[in-house]
Amino acid sequence: MSGRPGQVGVLDVGCFSAHLVVVSGSPLHPVVSHKTRLRLDQTLDPHNRLRPEGVEQIVNAVRTARLIAERAGVADVVPFATSVIRDAGNADQVIAEVARRTGTELRVLPGREEARLAYLAARYWFGWHVGPLLVLDVGGGTVELAAGDDLEPSLARSLPFGARTLTRRLSLDRTLDPDRRGLAREQQVLVHDRVVAALEGRSVADHRAVGCSKVFQQLARLAGARPQHDGPSVRRVLRLADLRAWIPRLDRLPAPRRAGLPGISRHRAEQSLAGALVAEALMAATGHDEVEICPWSTREGLLLTLSGAGVDEYYRVA
Repeated sequence: MSGRPGQVGVLDVGCFSAHLVVVSGSPLHPVVSHKTRLRLDQTLDPHNRLRPEGVEQIVNAVRTARLIAERAGVADVVPFATSVIRDAGNADQVIAEVARRTGTELRVLPGREEARLAYLAARYWFGWHVGPLLVLDVGGGTVELAAGDDLEPSLARSLPFGARTLTRRLSLDRTLDPDRRGLAREQQVLVHDRVVAALEGRSVADHRAVGCSKVFQQLARLAGARPQHDGPSVRRVLRLADLRAWIPRLDRLPAPRRAGLPGISRHRAEQSLAGALVAEALMAATGHDEVEICPWSTREGLLLTLSGAGVDEYYRVA
């Protein structure tokens, strides 16, 4: 397939969508952006294995993305899978089945690489003048954090405390009874302590804290930040005091009613309480009363990397 010079693309296959993005220059203005909705969270069995209907969703989404990329004349697209596939009990079988049926082998990025790419995206978004950065990313399966004062982070970590993981562990899609409320608090303390340990004695309280995920974006909107249709350049923040005020409100509402709140999408409503609990633990553990929202994350960090190094070079070193 012949492609246009300077174009690079990624196919980001996550829990709720398979998003094909092709850029020629800045990720802010993609030349192709196509999203296929997925609900892989509903196809996980009790052993965290993707059922056949989940594999079928992935296959159909990858086929659609390949067709769109071919029609657009895109030479190279890096297809990568996030934690819902990476951490599935049958991940190898799923990736092999998708490759057999579509000709596309999904690449699995290690958690630390996802953290590094999110940091890179935030560094490009905010620029050098902001000084040291702390990047926090609450995903579905894992939490990533990265910190540094250069183009590359000096610390990058991934922890198994994503919003979907905690929701499945504690059934947080429903309002909490006293017993589960106690378990949720125990999980928060665990997340807090694991984040502190991951920092290895390093203080990041003086870093500019940035939230790079849908979880942070939606929590900021819930707490009063301006809506996404106002544009990506609007400054948005999430304050710890506001987040703590909203957690008991989310607890009192079942998932369908959470979906009626500002910023809480229907398909993420079930894990919105867990996301809030994890975000609170992250902010407290890193010593930040406020995080600024970055609209870019792992996907944009990968696009920026590919634009500089090229697809072949990234495959060689990653």
